[in-house]
Amino acid sequence: MTASSGTYVVARRLCATLLCNAVIVSSLAAQSGGGAWVSLPGSVRAAGLGGAGAALVGDAAAVFSNPAGIATIRHLAVEGGYAHVSDGSAVASGALALRAGRLSWGFGAAARDTAGALVRATDLLGLSSLVFRTSLFALGTSVKYVRETLAGTTVDAWAGDVGVAIAVFDLMAFGVGVQNIGGDLGGGARLTRRTRAGLTMNYVDPQGAYRLLTTLEGQWPSGGAGGVGGAGGAVAEGAGVAGRAARAWEGATGRTRGVRPRW
Repeated sequence: MTASSGTYVVARRLCATLLCNAVIVSSLAAQSGGGAWVSLPGSVRAAGLGGAGAALVGDAAAVFSNPAGIATIRHLAVEGGYAHVSDGSAVASGALALRAGRLSWGFGAAARDTAGALVRATDLLGLSSLVFRTSLFALGTSVKYVRETLAGTTVDAWAGDVGVAIAVFDLMAFGVGVQNIGGDLGGGARLTRRTRAGLTMNYVDPQGAYRLLTTLEGQWPSGGAGGVGGAGGAVAEGAGVAGRAARAWEGATGRTRGVRPRW
């Protein structure tokens, strides 16, 4: 949601949040190791598309998935989200992005409160991004700080993200990013490094009242299963629908681990 957006956009994204809670829960359950909650979708838009975000550009919350995605913001963008997860925890996030010529700066923060879970803890994420854009290409990098509770012990780490985005006006975008470079939590635990590549296509002008888009994204976490998925969504007059299908495999064997369509 940009700073110039009105009540119309606010209402639309609040409705999308209610639709996407189930996606957020399933994404968390699929993670393992340190920093699992950091991989939750950072925006309502990404959550509605099954967590795909490497090629979603023009939103402040792009800093959570691919820092280069904020390069297409025109002036200023502000975004926030909240979700109550079925395990009793709650996740809140917010992001801000500002563009000045060829440079864009972004900031994002997220917190998870496990007050309703078995172990009470507050996990935190904060990051700052800097992006340089020339013509259709953008290159971005982020520095992030993560604090979380593992096995009853509070640990923290510093890490970095890098990303590239190619945006063809407002119609098509391609994005590649590597997340959690570094990220030593101590005691042998590390943030999961994740490589992501995605393509988003808009079939109508996204600045209008009607939207129709599809996005395809692959994710390859270090030391775990990889996967590729597709998602599509449409919004008209404040109401929206999104669907996705995904396929995951283990290591380099190519063995199918699961196919899960969602509507």
